[in-house]
Amino acid sequence: MHLALHLAILWLLFAVLVSATDLYKVLELSRHASEQDIRKAYKRLSKQYHPDKNTDPGAEEKFVDIAHAYEVLSDSTKRQIYDRHGEEGLKAHEGGQQHHANPFDIFSNFFGGTFNTQQQVRRGQTVIIEFEVSLADMYTGANIDFTMRKKILCDHCRGSGAASDGDIHTCSGCGGSGVKTFKQQIFPGMFAANTVNMVIQKQCPHCKGEKVVEHMQQYTLELKPGTPEGFDVVFDGEGDESPDWEAGDVVLRVRSRKEKGAWRRKESSLYWRETIGVDQALLGFQRNITHLDGHVIEIDRPGVTQPGYVQTIKGEGMPLHQTDGFGDLFIEYNVVLPVELHSDIRQKLVGAFYGSGHHDRDEL
Repeated sequence: MHLALHLAILWLLFAVLVSATDLYKVLELSRHASEQDIRKAYKRLSKQYHPDKNTDPGAEEKFVDIAHAYEVLSDSTKRQIYDRHGEEGLKAHEGGQQHHANPFDIFSNFFGGTFNTQQQVRRGQTVIIEFEVSLADMYTGANIDFTMRKKILCDHCRGSGAASDGDIHTCSGCGGSGVKTFKQQIFPGMFAANTVNMVIQKQCPHCKGEKVVEHMQQYTLELKPGTPEGFDVVFDGEGDESPDWEAGDVVLRVRSRKEKGAWRRKESSLYWRETIGVDQALLGFQRNITHLDGHVIEIDRPGVTQPGYVQTIKGEGMPLHQTDGFGDLFIEYNVVLPVELHSDIRQKLVGAFYGSGHHDRDEL
């Protein structure tokens, strides 16, 4: 009795809460979303906010909104009316009063009645992809668009492999259960179980009975400033689809691209190698270094700079991930000596280092 009352209240909420909500925002989609995008969004969000799984305040209302949004946007006619005239247009189309389906019926029909928060759901393989980006993008943060080839359920047959529902027939051997299990003897005392699939009279012309098709899907990788090396960004449920399992995850393992003679990174520290001449090493110098985000660091070294000397500049390293701090910048100085010296310069150096009375050995 308590369960029935609970369901009735939720259904009433369904009719009340769907007034002026942007249905695309409810499913976290743009108005250019494809049918596949709408199905994927409903699949992800309805499971996330299902009352049997999510007990957070507001989850039930969110579940109701998600069901209504999917009910409208998955129907091409209703979607066109909504896009042009909004909820009022839908109400006029249905005779002045909208008729909302039970959100639990929508959920059950979508998942075929197989959803159970307590049972182990078979999931597809998790795919890990090494993804290289520029160090500048890891420093500043960036949104990087990329495409990935994957298998998705055929839009035409919805993963049945049949040309139409009428082409799926009950197998006399399995008694309508969908599969028939029989034993095959491998050797005395050892048997293996095998299954026979349901009978499909005419294959789907789009997927040729394969139930899935190849698809190029576009994604956006969101990098936060200071993203660590080897950081895993998880795209939940974006692996290969199949009617036999729930799609696994795609994991992008983000690393900076190796570039010759450029910035180097170690955790929150940045390293830069600056080349100077012997005159600058001895007499001092001023120089500007353009950082990864374009801001300029002014270097002022009034004294002698030893070859291999490392200067530390506080707070000019990588941003600390998800905090307001910064690491440090380390500048290593490489001193380049001239290939040869003119005689007059040589004499001046001899006099400066050894005194005017010293004879250069080249004169001996």
